[in-house]
Amino acid sequence: MRAPLMPLRDVVVFPQMVAPLFVGRDRSVAALEYAMEHGKAIFLSTQRDARVDEPSEGDIYRVGTLSTVLQLLRLPDGTVKALIEGKERARVREYLPNPDFFMVELEVLDQRFPTDLESEALMRSVAATFDQYAKLNKKIPKEVLLSVGAIGDPGTMADSIVGHLPLKLEDKQGLLELLEPNQRLSRLFELLRAEIEILQIERRIKGRVKRQMEKTQREYYLNEQMRAIQKEMGEKDDLKSEVRDLEEKLNKMRMPREARQKVEGELKKLKMMSPMSAEATVVRNYVDWLMALPWRQRTRDKLDIAEAQIILDEDHYGLEKPKERILEFLAVQSLTKKIKGPILCFVGPPGVGKTSLARSIARAMGRNFIRVSLGGVRDEAEIRGHRRTYIGALPGKIIQSMRRAGSINPVFCLDEVDKMSTDFRGDPSAALLEVLDPEQNFSFNDHYLDVDYNLSEVMFITTANTLYSIPAPLQDRMEIIRLPGYTELEKLGIAKQFLLPKQAKANGLAHEQVLLSDNAILEIARRYTREAGVRNLERELASVCRKVAKNLVKRGNPTGQVRVAKSGVETYLGVPKFRYGRPEEEDHVGLANGLAWTEVGGEVLTTEAVVMPGKGKLIITGKLGEVMQESAQAALSYVRSRGKALGLPEDFYLKVDLHIHVPEGAIPKDGPSAGITLATALVSALTRIPVKADLAMTGEITLRGRVLPIGGLREKVLAAHRAHISKVLIPKDNQKDIKEIPQRVLKAVELVPVEHMDHVLAQALAVEDPAAIFSERPVPYVIPTADKSEKSSDLMAH
Repeated sequence: MRAPLMPLRDVVVFPQMVAPLFVGRDRSVAALEYAMEHGKAIFLSTQRDARVDEPSEGDIYRVGTLSTVLQLLRLPDGTVKALIEGKERARVREYLPNPDFFMVELEVLDQRFPTDLESEALMRSVAATFDQYAKLNKKIPKEVLLSVGAIGDPGTMADSIVGHLPLKLEDKQGLLELLEPNQRLSRLFELLRAEIEILQIERRIKGRVKRQMEKTQREYYLNEQMRAIQKEMGEKDDLKSEVRDLEEKLNKMRMPREARQKVEGELKKLKMMSPMSAEATVVRNYVDWLMALPWRQRTRDKLDIAEAQIILDEDHYGLEKPKERILEFLAVQSLTKKIKGPILCFVGPPGVGKTSLARSIARAMGRNFIRVSLGGVRDEAEIRGHRRTYIGALPGKIIQSMRRAGSINPVFCLDEVDKMSTDFRGDPSAALLEVLDPEQNFSFNDHYLDVDYNLSEVMFITTANTLYSIPAPLQDRMEIIRLPGYTELEKLGIAKQFLLPKQAKANGLAHEQVLLSDNAILEIARRYTREAGVRNLERELASVCRKVAKNLVKRGNPTGQVRVAKSGVETYLGVPKFRYGRPEEEDHVGLANGLAWTEVGGEVLTTEAVVMPGKGKLIITGKLGEVMQESAQAALSYVRSRGKALGLPEDFYLKVDLHIHVPEGAIPKDGPSAGITLATALVSALTRIPVKADLAMTGEITLRGRVLPIGGLREKVLAAHRAHISKVLIPKDNQKDIKEIPQRVLKAVELVPVEHMDHVLAQALAVEDPAAIFSERPVPYVIPTADKSEKSSDLMAH
């Protein structure tokens, strides 16, 4: 059979289907006109790709529907509307030559198949499923359901139903090409079930959307009512204006992208909130903190080294090493224009000016200054802040201080960094590791802000009295600069230049009204204070100024002038608090002057030793620590090993008890540097040779009598100088530390390096001929071999 072929786009026509078609392509219109003139038969087949305007034979499916043109109507725009009715399935056998349209030779496909029980069951299942589908899809009219229910042929039922389903083109073509009715119904049943599931999901989604819309509309209605109420009360307008002000401020600020996005997101949330809600307060505080921080603001450094030197010298006397380090930083900054802030740690006794030096550095550099005291801090959140989930959360002290500073490059003083402690809440010193590491602090993340903040331009200065309580990793991140105690002459200069004018002004006096002689100031420093710094000296000068002010007011002459000489100090300050000079003026047996280092500077430590009849017992008193007690035992072992050379009987230690005492027993004392002092006191007590009173010593002793190096030499020599001691014995290995001692002190105190205990005794004992101390050559101590009872008594003597 021959018939014209009209290719269809996005449409599959089935037998028994009546469908209107709008035709615009010339070849298709020509095919329709030919069909109307020659029996109205036309073959309809679907294109594989609807986007092809001029399809070829390969672009058209081979199986289609032989149809009849019921009606043809030409429209004003040139297109044609055709009403088509499908008749039966057919397959293209071959394409016949025709220049105007496709002409094909067709093979009508036989659709006569016997009906069995399976067909009946499939028909019932498909009809029921289609009924369920129609209930979900309201677009299918009831008449279609009635007509489908009346169909008795399985093939006809399948072709009737498929036209009402929104199936894919490939699925419809597949059904058209299935000739066996049972197969067609089975496939149609599967597609119906899939469509039903899709419709059910769509219905659930629509239900959710509808409920959400109802909820949203309800909230909108309630919010509108609330806005109206708030407008009457004047509340919402305040919030709107506040948000508007914050947005304007944000547009003018220079912030990193991450921080800006955070603020914008929080402001969006704030707009949607009620001003009375607790969350609105939290968001507002968070935005305030982010916008109050100095993200880009910085002060310009003063890079004039000469001016910086003048400012540092104006504020502080001495302290050459830290001043030199600051000038080095300024010099490098002027050359490179960009340098990470240094991390300095000033270590020294109280009152030497560590914190005030940090303030002076900020003034010299033209930077803002902030100070945070870490004494007693034991919570890690004090440094890093609390997370916003906690009620009343705030940033840590670092971020709080940066807000106060108002610039991104201040001088930041972390005071008393050695006084932090640790408990179950965390270790604040560990949190400081990131803050004080130049390789990490450019992205410091506070728990509250949860945004990286740049601390790399901050100049951190930490202060401490001791290093041993600072964890090693934290020490490793800092440049340690030691600030030792002041000499008497330095204290005199500080008092005249700084302390006295300051206290005179604080007490309502002019500097010229209080005139203290140099000897008066030295008298106060010597007899009314005992410290490495000048804090107590300032208090005593303040006391003098107050009493001068009282006397002037009493006399009725507030502008008068008062001179205070050395002899008049006691009138103003009362009885001297401390004894000045050497601990002992005369040489004594069993009494040696040692030197000790403390957190407040050096001290002269008198050591006493006495010999009593007994059974070889060593008594140690004076609240000495374990290390110092072991030094005493080592000293005794040395003396016993040198007993014969010192002219002592071989069994001297079996018949006597030795008592070593270090006065000021309420003060704990420890350390190995008193070893040679203990040994000297023991030798003096046993040989009855006095120790020189104008001599002091420091050094660790070994069993062989070697003198090992010690620490804190500068502070110890300064203490000896304050006590008018003229000679100090020091370990030979400490000669490298002599250059740290001021020249004025070296002129007044003779330092004698020693490397063996024999040399110490030769220098310390008051004899005309030091060689006479040792009557025989040294003999090593050998454990005697004897019977059981002798061994027992010897071990008891040990």
